[in-house]
Order: sequence, then C-alpha cells, then structure tokens
Amino acid sequence: MSKHKFQAALLALAIISGLPAWAQEDGIPVTSMSRLRGGDPAQFNQQAKLQYDQMLAQAHQQDAVATDRNPQLIRLRAIAKRLIPFTARWNLDAANWNWEVNLLKSDTVNAFCMPGGRIAFYSGILTKLNLTDDEVAMVMGHEIAHALREHAREQAGKNAITSGVARVVGALGSAYFGVDPRLGDALAGGAAQLAALKYSRGDESEADLVGMDLAARAGYDPRAGIALWQKMNAVNQRAPIGFLSTHPTSQDRIDAMNKHMYQVLPVYARAKGLDPNRLPPYHSLALPRS
Repeated sequence: MSKHKFQAALLALAIISGLPAWAQEDGIPVTSMSRLRGGDPAQFNQQAKLQYDQMLAQAHQQDAVATDRNPQLIRLRAIAKRLIPFTARWNLDAANWNWEVNLLKSDTVNAFCMPGGRIAFYSGILTKLNLTDDEVAMVMGHEIAHALREHAREQAGKNAITSGVARVVGALGSAYFGVDPRLGDALAGGAAQLAALKYSRGDESEADLVGMDLAARAGYDPRAGIALWQKMNAVNQRAPIGFLSTHPTSQDRIDAMNKHMYQVLPVYARAKGLDPNRLPPYHSLALPRS
C-alpha cells in the first residue's frame, strides 16, 4: 500500500469511529512527533546515508563487516524483515525507506539505526549478552524507533533552542548581576547540557516503548525487554548515575516496560495465535561465563 493510500485508510477509520486513528488498535498509542524537529528530513537521511556508507567502508578496510553468509547476519536480517512491515504505523515515510542491515565484528555492546532505516549491530551485543531472537528484536525495535520518531532531528532542534536560551541567560547574568561573562557562559553551557541529557533520556524511554510495540506486532515476546535490561545491568555494573546519563537506568527502563506490558502482550498473543490470558512464561538464555 502506498503512503497516501495508507494515510487515507487511517483517516477513513478515524472519521467512521469518531476517534483518532491510532486509538482503533491496542498496543502503545501513536502520538504526534515533536514540533521542535529541526532541519530537512531528506537532508538528514542523505547525511545519514553518507555517514553509514563511510562507516562501512572503513570497517571493510579492517575486515570487520560480516559477509552475507554469516549466520548471525542472516539471523538479524530475518528479524528485521519481520519488524519492518509494522514501522509505517509510527512513521509513514518508513514505507519508502531503503532498509539495510549489517553486522560489524567488534566486542562493543551496541547497535544503532540511522535515519532512513540503516541498521548496524556489533557482534559483541549478541555474544556478550547471549541474546534470544526475542531480545534481538527488542534491541532492533528500540534502535529502529529512534529513526522512526526522528529523534536526531528533534535533538538538533531542541539543542539549538536550548543553547540560544542559555546564551541569553548567561548574557543577562553578566549584565545585571555583574557575573564574570566567562562564568556566565560556563553556567549557561552546563544548563544546556543538563537539558540535552533530559531530552535524550526521554527519547530513550520513547524508543523502548515503540520498540516493544514493533516487536510484539512482529510476534516477538515483549517480556524479552525485561530480560534484556537485566542482562545489560549485569554486564554493566559501573553504569553512570541515571540523572546524569543520556540513558535511563536499567531499573527505570524495566519499570516503564512493566507498566506498559498490558498494552503489548495482547498484541503479541494475537500475532502468535495464543490466548493472552494463558501465555507461557518467557525463557531467556544465561549470560556467558566471563
């Protein structure tokens, strides 16, 4: 279905029912994206493509890109193939993205999805956490959610506003209270940084929920998100304090997921043809011995 036909279908459904189109389904409700998104989306996607291609080129020079025959890469692409059909619910433009999935040979515990649907996993996140397919889907769904919700553009717009306000506050402090301009600039910069951290934590929390919704619709158990962050916490005991981190603490993420689990478990059950009231327990895999 084309983007315009999909929009028309949602609009018709909303008109018939008298409710927002996203209220017709269970799962995590779709909300409007921030109006503070800065820059042109096409330009953001083009820049992301250039950065992604440059990253791959450098990794190829170091023989750090998995080949198409790599079992883990085949696995990742199979999981992505199940998630991608549900992305247009969160961003209609995603139906026209040129999705790409690659695996980088590195011990780094990380993954990302750039604007336009360019996904990369580091092998370390698969091996060090011994992830099940459900847990991989939660990681991938989370990273895809950042691209779908255009968090990069939102962060750019918010940072521009925050930096501008901070500079004004610093100047006023210098003019009216006799504060050393250099101190005013430093304080203003600190305030801007703390605000940016808050924005980033909010983006991370939203991506957790959107990713959980995507995974459930694709038939992956959303309870895997709990196991994932329990594993993350176990291998990263020296994580920074939540208030000063760009990410929520593992426990904050687990609490938020549990709070919204009632919304996504019926979606998962429907995708699997199961009774939502009689779902079997979720079983994870033990962490590798260090």
